[in-house]
Amino acid sequence: MNDEGYVQVKNGKVWYQVFNKTAGGTPVIILHGGPGSSSYSLQGLKALGENRPVILYDQLGCGRSDRPTDRSLWKIERFVEELAQVRKELNLSEVHILGHSWGTTLAAAYCLTKPSGIKSVIFSSPCLSAPLWGHDQKRNLKKLPKNIQDIIKRCEETGTTNSAEYKAATDVFNKNFVCRLNPYPEFLKRGTHYKNPQVYNIMWGPSEFTVKGNLKEFDCTGRLGEITCPTLFTCGRFDEATPETTKFYSSLTPHSEFYIFEKSAHMPYIEEAEEYIHIVGSFLTSVDSLDRL
Repeated sequence: MNDEGYVQVKNGKVWYQVFNKTAGGTPVIILHGGPGSSSYSLQGLKALGENRPVILYDQLGCGRSDRPTDRSLWKIERFVEELAQVRKELNLSEVHILGHSWGTTLAAAYCLTKPSGIKSVIFSSPCLSAPLWGHDQKRNLKKLPKNIQDIIKRCEETGTTNSAEYKAATDVFNKNFVCRLNPYPEFLKRGTHYKNPQVYNIMWGPSEFTVKGNLKEFDCTGRLGEITCPTLFTCGRFDEATPETTKFYSSLTPHSEFYIFEKSAHMPYIEEAEEYIHIVGSFLTSVDSLDRL
């Protein structure tokens, strides 16, 4: 049995979807990337619903949720409050959290408010330090042809990140470090209208490579030791969220595991979908089994 609808949060209505609503296992709630993307690309994670409800929602400002125009709303504290409101409205007293990319930033910030009922956290292709992320993207850029590096550098310096040549250069980056599937999945192209670039620009900035938005100082590495529930860190071998940095985050987090998807970049849930569901599903089942001991 599946369900979808809207829940009221402080600043508007948020769209949600529940797969396998009547299953008996602990629900898992999915936090999508961005900021300002949507849960659209994560629909395949409903396969985790074999033993449990799977909840996806579009954060305020994107997807099928309301899109208020107040620019002051786009800050991490409001998204943390929103997650708490979604949990309350959907009666998720106990829950696993799976965050992907920016969703891991949100997951960490939320967990550090010490909410009750968090059974486990999955940090999928994590960004837990904006400065570290920026550093890693500069390292990744150096792996590309020099003319691509030069175009990206010049466009960032001249403020021409809306230009066709910048887009073409970032497409090369994306094919190496975001999604390595060739051809690029058609369904992902169809979902671009769910994104809200304004949210991304305010919180991150106009460029993936240099953080200029209000998240630029975000760094919770010094507090990862406070996340004491079972935790799984995953990334792709060619990920923007590099294996080195993801392993570093895991080393700071007690009761954590670390896994690399060897054929993936930043979207292993699509690039290696079957393996992703197996690894994540096994982790969730193992955590749930601890309650029965």
